[in-house]
Amino acid sequence: MFQIASRSRNYLVATAVLVLAVGPTSLAVAQDQGQRPMTFLDAQHMRRAGSYAPSQDGQWMLYTITTPDWQEDKRQSDIHLVSLQRGVSSSRQMTFTDDKNETSPAWAPDGSFFLFLSDRDASANGSRNDQARGNQDRTGRNQLYFMRPDGGEARKITDASGGVADFQFSPDGQWLVFRSGRAEEAQLHRLPVDNIVSADPEALPEQASGVQRWEWAPDGQRIYFLTPVSVDADEKKRRDEGFTVNIRNLETPLVGLWSLDLAQLTSTQLTSDPNYTVENFNISDDGRWIGYQGISAERYERNITEERINGDLYLLEIATGDIERLTNNDEVGEQGPTFSPDGRWVAFGAADDLTRYTMTSRRVYVRAVADRGGAFRKLGGSFHDHVGLGFWSDDSKTIYFNSGVRATRQLLALDIEDDEVRQVTFEDASLSVNKDNDSGVLLINYQDPATPLTAFTVSSIDRVRDRNSWLQLTDVNPQIRDLALGLEEEITWTSTDGKEVGGVLVKPINYQPGQRYPLIVAIHGGPASADVLRFNGGYGAQVYAGAGYAVLKPNYRGSSNYGEEFRTEIVGNYFPQGYDDIMTGVDYLIDEGIVDGNRMGALGWSAGGHWSNWILTHTDRFKGISSGAGTSNWISMYAQSDVQRNRQYYLGDELPYRDFDAYWEQSPIRYMENATTPTMVHVVEGDPRVPSPQSVELHMALKKLGIDTELFMYPGRSHGIPDARNRLVKSVSEMAWMDYYVRGIGEKFSWRQVLETLEETPKPERATTDGGGGNGL
Repeated sequence: MFQIASRSRNYLVATAVLVLAVGPTSLAVAQDQGQRPMTFLDAQHMRRAGSYAPSQDGQWMLYTITTPDWQEDKRQSDIHLVSLQRGVSSSRQMTFTDDKNETSPAWAPDGSFFLFLSDRDASANGSRNDQARGNQDRTGRNQLYFMRPDGGEARKITDASGGVADFQFSPDGQWLVFRSGRAEEAQLHRLPVDNIVSADPEALPEQASGVQRWEWAPDGQRIYFLTPVSVDADEKKRRDEGFTVNIRNLETPLVGLWSLDLAQLTSTQLTSDPNYTVENFNISDDGRWIGYQGISAERYERNITEERINGDLYLLEIATGDIERLTNNDEVGEQGPTFSPDGRWVAFGAADDLTRYTMTSRRVYVRAVADRGGAFRKLGGSFHDHVGLGFWSDDSKTIYFNSGVRATRQLLALDIEDDEVRQVTFEDASLSVNKDNDSGVLLINYQDPATPLTAFTVSSIDRVRDRNSWLQLTDVNPQIRDLALGLEEEITWTSTDGKEVGGVLVKPINYQPGQRYPLIVAIHGGPASADVLRFNGGYGAQVYAGAGYAVLKPNYRGSSNYGEEFRTEIVGNYFPQGYDDIMTGVDYLIDEGIVDGNRMGALGWSAGGHWSNWILTHTDRFKGISSGAGTSNWISMYAQSDVQRNRQYYLGDELPYRDFDAYWEQSPIRYMENATTPTMVHVVEGDPRVPSPQSVELHMALKKLGIDTELFMYPGRSHGIPDARNRLVKSVSEMAWMDYYVRGIGEKFSWRQVLETLEETPKPERATTDGGGGNGL
């Protein structure tokens, strides 16, 4: 059963107002106040808050603010402190390092001090071997620092060889344990909390293969950790000697779950099944159970992007060492397992269909944890979309989760007993609510078309729905108050098959009803994703709005947030219905008198690039197209990419080697002779997800067919452009392409447009507010 309120959304954004107790003003007033349109450089200057760390008494929160330097392609983080009772006005900066970073703040259990990681005393260069491994900017640079919340100079408390990777206080507050060393050799050390500044770290028993993930037992008597069960000495030596060739699907030692007894200082192996390697684990609050995921030991089914569908879930009873296999599924990925706070329930998330690979909606499966061999009860089966595992209520009767609802993101709740899903929040926005495990503090990450990502808190889960009860904690981008933003709203239209489709429309600044505007269709990736009401989505839609464009962000068939049927209707026939959804959205805006149908461009990245390529080869209605990391040829794409199973399913669920026609008929390159639109192509050279040969194929075809085209190949080995400078190049060149071909203005693209930004550019003032927090807590 599902309860949800349906209401019309028409979120009109006139100006950016971060202190959300104040509502948006009218556009005319905003511009009278001297606001200006947003630029791509404004987007590069946006700061981000994170690493939220509430104190255990729920009075204070530490967090980081990360400030980008796009010219140097670096980011710098400092630590800030805010009262959870007074909010953003009490925020003050605790560390001040212009070219170093402070990260991962954590309170001592008694709240008298906090620790953080920093590279403030690190040398700029690593060793030759570290450089070969790519570690010189990672754990080898960070050490632990001690600081009191009333300020004063931070004190360095470690000088660990290889740096500190992570750390945790023991549940009883007696010990601090940290992990240090190169990633594959990292070991655990401890310090007494009562003498943490001056004591020498004690090395805990060394593990031959190093320690990977680790967690304290709830009683603080032991530590559970993952480590490879053997060491490949030859592999280690060849890497140390600089032989860095990467062997695809290299067979590596299996990883096992171990326990370290801190009284006896002895380690015990808890798992030893040669059929799987342990990937993740969770410990129940009562310390009686460990749930973990075991991934297939087969070399071609692990250490890959899709390894989760090659694993199952297991339950270990700590007292007896008995292990129960909870799932036995082929090509089904599970989330969890997780335990209810009262220790009664064990739950995991997985697809509705557990018999085979599908894209059915995720459900929650639950049973009594002690009911060994018992059946799991499937919950959320009547809900039309995904049900997730977020956090449990204190009484263990409800699971809360964040999920997309049309063009928004909301908090929902799953009642364990009644098997009922209800919507908790109803904001015209994108939000997520999470609970801090140690303090129970509820944190809300919120953004809407006028508000960049901002943190709030609320006193109880019952008050989350009441917006007036939220307390704002961060305000890290006050400079956006100087920007005039386009009106943004959720819209719907009817597609060719009579079904309703939705999306987000951004109107140009100074929009005048009755006047027609050039259009950019900004197509999201995924495709199982969605555009929602958030700040400057759609590849910089507000920048286009500031330049006089309308921007349509369509949630075409295949998108999430609209239910399982909507999301899976492209399976077996990937492009046609999604294409119709996009084009009927365009026609709707033309019929409404908003868009000039003779001045339209389309762009997208990843799946958005796929659809851009299909649009290129199936209509001449657009004047300019920008294809980012899009597929051209599904046959070659299948083997080139780091994922195969979902593509196989989308294209008919047969291997291409057994049905080339299905892949070929759904490939844009198959229809290239229809293409007429000038098309710019962008891709990262080492993109593992949509490899660059796909873009090379497209560019070559356009070139040989005499269609205006450019190919921008960015350095890197990621699916997105990794460096800030080249992200700016992509944005500026793409807009210049649209200006030239869609509006008939500009120079197509000139490097002067980018190089001029290298001149002295005014940067926003640092968010270093001291709102009267005083000298202490």
